[in-house]
Amino acid sequence: MSIDVADAERESAHEYQEANRECERDAVRSRADGGVVAQLRLDHPDLFLGPTLERAPDATVEPEYWTTVGGRTLVFLNVRDAAFDEFEASLEVDPTVTDPVLLDRVGDGRVYRVAIAEGTITFVDQAATTGAHLLDLSSCRDGTGWCVQFRFPNRDELVEFNSYCEDRGVSVTVDHLRVSDDRDDGVVALTEKQQDLLLTAYEEGYFDVPRGISQDELADQLGVSKSAVSQRLRRAIGELCHATLS
Repeated sequence: MSIDVADAERESAHEYQEANRECERDAVRSRADGGVVAQLRLDHPDLFLGPTLERAPDATVEPEYWTTVGGRTLVFLNVRDAAFDEFEASLEVDPTVTDPVLLDRVGDGRVYRVAIAEGTITFVDQAATTGAHLLDLSSCRDGTGWCVQFRFPNRDELVEFNSYCEDRGVSVTVDHLRVSDDRDDGVVALTEKQQDLLLTAYEEGYFDVPRGISQDELADQLGVSKSAVSQRLRRAIGELCHATLS
């Protein structure tokens, strides 16, 4: 047997072993078939930022992202439609957060960073535990907690999340429910902010060729960050596609 042939056979055997190892690995579990889209309002005095939202009911607060650094969970907030002196005074005495910092001014809005205080009631971690996909999150317009939209893998996970909230005294109000694999109901679970954005984008020619308005201009017109416009557009269009094409 020549050296070349021997090398080729060893290489072939190695590839075969690698292929077998790949087959032995567990496949990625899927929970993406169907599910329940739930639009909820969550309220409790000890819920994250609850006291501030109650004291500054006109403010619109949208968490942009959060991360854990040095054992602290930091949340970055996009805030608009607020009397900012009143809002910042509320942040300073809010027991659910610590170390509030003004980071940026974006149009008529502002971006803050806060740390979640120990003992504060949160809900995003529990939603993640149940496998819920966060579609939208912002403060309710009347200052009564958070308006949130999740896609739960099934009704059991929605019930589990509701039980978690009940155990902590968190009020859960269901504004809308949709079975996401139900092709007959025809309901598209867009939030009010997603609807406002799509309507403005349509009326201002964002979907025209060439475009009549950019994402930056949409953000300025709506008083939100460009990242908020981009994320909300993507989620809203995704919901429309899911409802009409699936």
